[in-house]
Amino acid sequence: MVDDDPTTTNPDHYRVLWENELVRVLEYTDTPGTQTTPHSHPNSVMITLSSFDRRLTSGDRELDVSLPAGKAVWLPAQRHSGHNIGSTPTHTIFVELKGEAAGQQSETAVGPE
Repeated sequence: MVDDDPTTTNPDHYRVLWENELVRVLEYTDTPGTQTTPHSHPNSVMITLSSFDRRLTSGDRELDVSLPAGKAVWLPAQRHSGHNIGSTPTHTIFVELKGEAAGQQSETAVGPE
């Protein structure tokens, strides 16, 4: 089985800030032009600490996302890779849910809702 945990697949960009049996809190940072390898997220809340533009890819689906700083969005369980296509660094916090709340990866989900 492939380890899709973003802290394993992209350790230069994801780090665990805190964790218990219900949630895991990750910090993500990158610079313009950075691309991540494919990784998975359970159902999560993403909080943007910076404004950024990125392209998310999952299989043959692509989604360009532009988010302002200070926004909280829902990220349904999914597997994707990302590419910072903007001119600013990305800085976000992910609150990943565990257990039943983590959900199942959707074949169609890519990006935040």
